[in-house]
Amino acid sequence: MPQAILTDIEGTTSSISFVKDVLFPYARRALPGFVATHGGEPQVRHWLDTVAAETGDAKDETTIETLQDWIDQDRKHTALKALQGMIWEAGYRDADFTAHIYPDAAAALRHWHQAGLPLYVYSSGSVPAQKLFFGHSDAGDLTGLFSGWFDTEVGGKRERASYAGIAARIGLPATGILFLSDVVEELDAARDAGLQTVLVDRREDYPAPRQCEATRGHLRVESFAQIVALQD
Repeated sequence: MPQAILTDIEGTTSSISFVKDVLFPYARRALPGFVATHGGEPQVRHWLDTVAAETGDAKDETTIETLQDWIDQDRKHTALKALQGMIWEAGYRDADFTAHIYPDAAAALRHWHQAGLPLYVYSSGSVPAQKLFFGHSDAGDLTGLFSGWFDTEVGGKRERASYAGIAARIGLPATGILFLSDVVEELDAARDAGLQTVLVDRREDYPAPRQCEATRGHLRVESFAQIVALQD
């Protein structure tokens, strides 16, 4: 039994299609108007300037085009993730959508929380975006289930040091933390840091099962209910 659970979001607690088919297009469409309206606010300007410094062009029009290209590429850039989170906040607030979460994931998260098991999120999406996601989910407000949140400011999700850093921040030995993800390379990095790992291989997101060598030795499940059953 782990002492804490660390979970990914996209493809793990929630469908890949929701992020790609709902959230990304919404942010892409809203970006120009958002920059025009909020570009002078310090927290927005900080991230716009970060992108401008990287591209070498300070014009907002260029920055917007760059950010839209990054959305199309699904680039895991901290500035993009931060700005997307600010845009999505309005969408959630206006009830333009609610965040998808698999029913088995919501049930398991509640089960673990009630059992006193600390829960944490580690996603490429910014921490504010993570909180919005779980705060406006199909299953209601789930933010109260979590003890902490981590994004790429702690490091890339395929880097061993990121998981070692998260374990240090949580204050538990790495071996006491179970990491759940649909990405094998992320699980490899977590295992290298000493964490327990489970590959979440949902048929809705991965029609061709990843088995045998494709799992790289990680325990494979198709739902959170299987994880709960293994622990009980």
